[in-house]
Order: sequence, then C-alpha cells, then structure tokens
Amino acid sequence: MIEFDQSQIRKLDGGLLLIFRELLLRRRASEVAQHLGLSPSAISHALARLRDLFGQPLFIRRAHGLEPTQRALELAPRVEALLTLMGETLSSDTGFDPARSRRRFGIACSEEIASLLGVGLVETFAGAAPRASFAIRWAILDRALRAVRRGEVDLALGIFRQIPAGLVATPLYEDEYCVIARQGHPTIRGSVDLVAYGRTDHIFVGTPDGALSEDTAIDREALDATYGPLPPPGLVKTRGYVTLWETAMLIVSGSDALADCPRRLAERYADRLGLQVLAPPFTPFRFKVQAVRAAGGDQGVDWLVERIAAMVAG
Repeated sequence: MIEFDQSQIRKLDGGLLLIFRELLLRRRASEVAQHLGLSPSAISHALARLRDLFGQPLFIRRAHGLEPTQRALELAPRVEALLTLMGETLSSDTGFDPARSRRRFGIACSEEIASLLGVGLVETFAGAAPRASFAIRWAILDRALRAVRRGEVDLALGIFRQIPAGLVATPLYEDEYCVIARQGHPTIRGSVDLVAYGRTDHIFVGTPDGALSEDTAIDREALDATYGPLPPPGLVKTRGYVTLWETAMLIVSGSDALADCPRRLAERYADRLGLQVLAPPFTPFRFKVQAVRAAGGDQGVDWLVERIAAMVAG
C-alpha cells in the first residue's frame, strides 16, 4: 500500500481540482468564477488553498491575468487524471467514454513520431473525443519509460530495447531508414548507389560532440544500439549534423544534400516538401516502435493505444 500524508489528502477536494483546471485553461479568475457559478472571493480562497496545499504559489497575478507557474504546469496532467478517475468512479457507467471525457492524455515520444502521428491524433480526438486533448513531451529511451513509471505521462511511444517490470508494451509498427534527396537534384534521380551516397553532401541527425554542459547526456551506447550509429566522417561526405529529422528534411528540400530518414516520416511529407524517397545502397537499419504504458487497468489509455494502432495500421 502506498504511504501518503493523510493531513494533506484531507485538504484536497474535487471542487478545488476543478478550479485549478479552469484557472489553467482560462487564466482569469472572473471567467472561472462565472463558468463554475462561484463568487470571485471563492476563487481567491481557492488560490490560497492551492498555495497552502502545495507549499508554493501555482498562479502569479499578471496584467493579462493569472500566469501558471512551472509547478502548476507539471501538476496539470496529474490533476486531469485525478478528475477523470473521480468522474469515472462516480459515474454509473464505469467504462471510459471518449465522447464525454475531458481528460488530457500525456504522451512521451520523439519529435519524428509526434510529426508522424500528430495529424491522426488531432482527427481522432476531434471526431471521437471532442472534449479531450493530448499533450506530447519529448522523451526517448529510458527517459520516456521513467516518465510513465512516475505517472508524468500516460504513454510512451518509441524504440525500447527492454521493457521494465510494471510496464506493458504494445507493438505499433516497423520502420526502416531511407535516403531522401530533393526533387530536381542534379545527380540523384530516382536511385542512389554507394558511390553517389558517399560523395554527395550529407546531413545526419545526431549529436557527435555530445550534450551541452547544461544538458543531461543520453547514453551513447544505448542510443547507437537503438537508432543506429552515426557513420565515421571519412565514410561519407558529411556536411553537417542536426538534432531533428524534420530539420534535416527541410534542409534537404532546399539544397543538394542527402539525409537518412525514417521511411514512414519521409513518405508522409515527401510530396509537400518535394523530396525523393530512395532505397539506401546498403541494408537499411530497421526498428520497431512500441506503445508502453503502466500495467493495470486504464480504459482511457487502452482506448488511446487502440486508436494509435489503428492509425499506423491504416
């Protein structure tokens, strides 16, 4: 059984959480009071209770309204999950109803997965869960898995070599790297051989010089084993490195450089960016993307995983 401070729990109630959520959405006490049918003094009292409960102000008064602090933004997905759970507990129907849910689902993944799935997520929520929303935060490898275990996100999407105890994984799709070049490239037309690949300027996604001193470094061995190692500079004509495949795609679309890119992402945006999607002149690096969530019953997360799986299958 999880230990907790009972005196703190007694200070918490559903009404206070509702006020917190509305303050985060509307940023003005008067609008929150009107929406919830409360007096302005009740909102001021709730702000004081929130400050007392969490030991620090969660909203700062500014000229334009109430500005949430970083702590408030960190608490937002947990409060949303609590409200969803309370609503489901009190409802006569214990199942998850996407049409009625106001839940904000937290997702941890890399930028290319967000770019690949973002449009489908918007369409899914707009059609099936119009009151719900999603919040994507960048995290890969163990960082994403730790975020799920800590309850900071509901779901991690990515490439994971091992799934820790207490988490469960659902396979989503397999992918591989391709080579991209711009339409109208002076030497690359429909295919690329090993000689052209090596001699043509190349943009790679990676950080060959390591993390900045203020950043937390990601284990290089795990990174290379999961995403494939960066080629030695002497193997190809390396022109530069960037941190995102989306940036590499934009650079390639406006230059004569090549880049390696996940094929699904390249094919999604090839027409829009004017790109050729080419088979590499070597065996491509393949990888599997999974959805990882906490073990146990959460019908809302089950629904989200099912929708994402249907998206990538179609």
